[in-house]
Amino acid sequence: MDQLPADTLRIPVEALTALVRDVFVAAGCDAAESNRIATHLVGANLAGHDSHGVVRVPRYVEWLEAGFVVKGQDAEIVTDGGAFALLDGKWGFGQTVAPQAVALGIARAQQHGVAVTALRNAGHIGRVGDYAEQAIAAGLISIHFVNVAGSVLVAPFGGVERRFSTNPVAIGVPLPGRPLVLDFATSLVAEGKVLVASSGGKKLPEGALIEPDGRLSTDPHTLYGPYDAVGPRNPSNGLGAIRAFGEHKGSGLAFMCEMLAGCLTAGGTSGPINERGRIANGLLSIFLSPKHFGTQAEFERMGLVYADWISACRPADPDAPVLLPGEPEAQRRVDRTAHGVPLPQETWSNILATATRLGVKSPL
Repeated sequence: MDQLPADTLRIPVEALTALVRDVFVAAGCDAAESNRIATHLVGANLAGHDSHGVVRVPRYVEWLEAGFVVKGQDAEIVTDGGAFALLDGKWGFGQTVAPQAVALGIARAQQHGVAVTALRNAGHIGRVGDYAEQAIAAGLISIHFVNVAGSVLVAPFGGVERRFSTNPVAIGVPLPGRPLVLDFATSLVAEGKVLVASSGGKKLPEGALIEPDGRLSTDPHTLYGPYDAVGPRNPSNGLGAIRAFGEHKGSGLAFMCEMLAGCLTAGGTSGPINERGRIANGLLSIFLSPKHFGTQAEFERMGLVYADWISACRPADPDAPVLLPGEPEAQRRVDRTAHGVPLPQETWSNILATATRLGVKSPL
């Protein structure tokens, strides 16, 4: 089970999902979209990706009310080349338009053996591993590059000024009985982890943030500036930045996410200016069908043998075995489904404050 701070609450999955769903219904979304958002956000918490979970409910509602994200949108095909397609999310909720783009890519890869879909102008699409899992369920390998147009949070290697967003990458591999999902931000921490830390959650690792004078920091105020315990967090109020992971390597990968998910989709990059006054995700997804390659049997045999060999590596800590991509998430999903989603008291208070403002009562 998770090692949790003393003030952490365990919220039952069904009750938390119902509350989040009711919040978005009260905010004006229809029942189907509200359920998609709630299921996706709670699913991120279940996987242990709290940075992309229900901590974002107040911010999503603020964006909806401000018109930065638009309810009830469907992704529209802009360019269709058969095995490739470009879609426009029309500023819709990412939990609606991103699954649509992925579903199209899956269908085309099942037809052609390979497909590429690009999505622009999408609201925050949440945990990207969700879309790799969507492809795995269809028996496909998938690779996903994401950028955030109009959002500057991360300093490039050697710099102190914000230039990138957190620009995640995800890769899914459908080994039978052992699905693999690699899912990470190219920043040292996702912005949502700073959000979690600012709301009483897990503290940031050393050197996650950088001040304008080059000093390293773990203080969320570096990114958000002044804020109240219960209330919004605005990255534009802070003077510092998040650092890229892996020094020049993460910085270079973040740059390429801008090229692939921002420039290629024509959805825009993190900067130098945000002319539209709101952020949007760009997503470039590549889908590969082992069946069509004619190598599925050997791919699965060799993949499982190799995965077993990696897992059998003698661990540095006998109590911490070597885990493959996706295994920590699977373990947390079992624990949290059984025992409830852990939320810091401040995070829960922020969600309840939004619910109360919209006239929604907590089911607890």
